[in-house]
Amino acid sequence: MGARRERSMSDRPKRRRESPGAGADAPLPTLPCACANLRRAARAVTQLYDEALRATGLSISQFTLLQVLVIAGPVTQGGLGRILILDSTTLTRTLRPLERSGWIRRRAGKDRRERRVEMTTRGRARFRKAVPAWKRVQKRLIGGIGRRRWDALGRELSRIAALSRRG
Repeated sequence: MGARRERSMSDRPKRRRESPGAGADAPLPTLPCACANLRRAARAVTQLYDEALRATGLSISQFTLLQVLVIAGPVTQGGLGRILILDSTTLTRTLRPLERSGWIRRRAGKDRRERRVEMTTRGRARFRKAVPAWKRVQKRLIGGIGRRRWDALGRELSRIAALSRRG
């Protein structure tokens, strides 16, 4: 019996450790937590939209705020926060660069505490410029799951978001 040579760490073959579901085409595992699955999906979809919108100078968060203002028109900052389920601090932080760019304006409301948010002409132009990039991502996602499932997903996500409003 010959002497067994001990290998140093540098002599050992490098093993590539892959997690379950590794690889671009492998399905991701369903996690046991609804929040984890929703957040993971949200991060993935956010990355798609942000990449597509990058050339327009908007993030998907900013685009969404402008989109809500197109749909709702001028709205109080509190109302905007309720629609998007955003706390005041996060909303203010997201609105600030839009205001600096001249895409929105905030004005005093009925009392000193209320702030109304509205889109400017420049904001409408920026929004229109970004819509084609947004539509490309929408089309890709709808194509990936089909129109009926897409519409059902939108309704379900709205129901889930509404659950946070219940006591």
